[in-house]
Amino acid sequence: MIAPLPSAATLIAQLEARGITLPPGVVYVDGYGDSPLLSESLLALIRSGRKRAGTGLLWGYEHDGDHIANPGEIEIIVDHLNRPALVTRVLRSEIVPFNEVTAEYAAIEGEGDGSLEYWRTGHWAFFSRECRRIGREPEETMPVICCVFELLHVVPAE
Repeated sequence: MIAPLPSAATLIAQLEARGITLPPGVVYVDGYGDSPLLSESLLALIRSGRKRAGTGLLWGYEHDGDHIANPGEIEIIVDHLNRPALVTRVLRSEIVPFNEVTAEYAAIEGEGDGSLEYWRTGHWAFFSRECRRIGREPEETMPVICCVFELLHVVPAE
């Protein structure tokens, strides 16, 4: 995401005004993709039920001081305009080397044809852009955060 993310408190208030109440627990905010097109395509996969996982580059999270998800936490996912789009709950979160991501996980992430080959190609391109942004070189063993989630709410468009 290019613009700073809105605070969880701001988004919780917006959701409550629309009749969406979050379950108790830690709430954090995140966005998907690094362009409007990628963001919307990933959100559409989540809405459709095909995508139930997301992966981030640990180095990018550390560079930006971003929250690393833990099981049970609630995530408000914003679209490319920082509007609340989805609410999820983290089921599993683990840090693994890029080259140790499994075919099972790639299928849960649900992008492209769901294969590990597709996952590696697409994520290598994305993580390479992230590495350039933070002044690092991509490596086969770069640490990635693999989060599996459940969809709690699709926020209707205003």
